[in-house]
Amino acid sequence: MARRSSKRNYAADHVPLDVDRLTQGWERGETSVDGREWRVRSVGGSDRDYRCPGCDQLVLAGTPHVVAWPADHLLGAEAGLADRRHWHTSCWRSGRRPTRRR
Repeated sequence: MARRSSKRNYAADHVPLDVDRLTQGWERGETSVDGREWRVRSVGGSDRDYRCPGCDQLVLAGTPHVVAWPADHLLGAEAGLADRRHWHTSCWRSGRRPTRRR
């Protein structure tokens, strides 16, 4: 028979999993200066290059960066996700985001 871990008190009450706490930082909402809502996710790197819309330079494979998409897309959340773009973290933080078309 396997030995039980001494680190866990098996008589203690069950602590429910806090999904919001676990996923914190994975995806967050941001509002641009023109009031546009964005969904943003930090990425540790990827296996391919992307073109940053902020500076029109390459985000090289393996480089930590930001993926962002409009949360208030005219055609809904799925269309907004399909419009996601990979940004250099510094370009995203500098606010070089596209403005809302009127």
